Amino acid sequence: MAAVTDPQAPTVGGPVATATTIDLRSASVREVNSALHAAAAGTAWRIAHPDGAHNLAVGLDAELDVVVAGHSGYYCAGMNQHATVTIDGNAGVGVAENMMSGTVRVRGNASQSAGATAHGGLLVIDGDAAARCGISMKGVDIVVRGSVGHMSAFMAQAGRLVVCGDAGDSLGDSIYEARVYVKGAVRSLGADCVEKEMRAEHLAELARLLRAAGVDADPAGFRRYGSARRLYHFTTRNSHAY
Repeated sequence: MAAVTDPQAPTVGGPVATATTIDLRSASVREVNSALHAAAAGTAWRIAHPDGAHNLAVGLDAELDVVVAGHSGYYCAGMNQHATVTIDGNAGVGVAENMMSGTVRVRGNASQSAGATAHGGLLVIDGDAAARCGISMKGVDIVVRGSVGHMSAFMAQAGRLVVCGDAGDSLGDSIYEARVYVKGAVRSLGADCVEKEMRAEHLAELARLLRAAGVDADPAGFRRYGSARRLYHFTTRNSHAY
């Protein structure tokens, strides 16, 4: 595997340092991920010519700064812990799936199930996200500058989903205790999802999320959605359904 250093690339520890570039035209995905797993904390890495490869930068568990210089395929930055991963392009299905901490940023659009089951950290999508963004999210914060597709935040248990554009059908279907903030139009709400009051603490929370994502937007222009908590309890009038 050939690796090249680039003295102009940024790193976690400072504005300018030496980054290691790995070219996927001469290295395999397995070799790239092995190098990242063995890397020292605080180092910077650049993955050149990803060309839509799947499973890039998965399972990272150190404070690395990783740039995917192009489009990525399925499950890029899945199971991330501590690392900062930037995708300079579009991302395929399941970007940042099951991430635990750290930051993942998609400079383009994201396909289905972005941030699925993720427990923590911050996922920022500069473009649009397709269907089921934040499905079963368990504590992650997701900020989408554009719009999201249908069934986003489906069964979302904890965390916050911020949508600066519009939301598709069945937003928040079967949602638990996650919070959803949408600036644009919502095509329809899913089962047990309702619009809720935007109180001062929610405006402050949203302002922090927008600031962390580098989004210049007024929190007052958003609406909040969450669980009506009607699906939590068994009731005798519905006993025939069990």
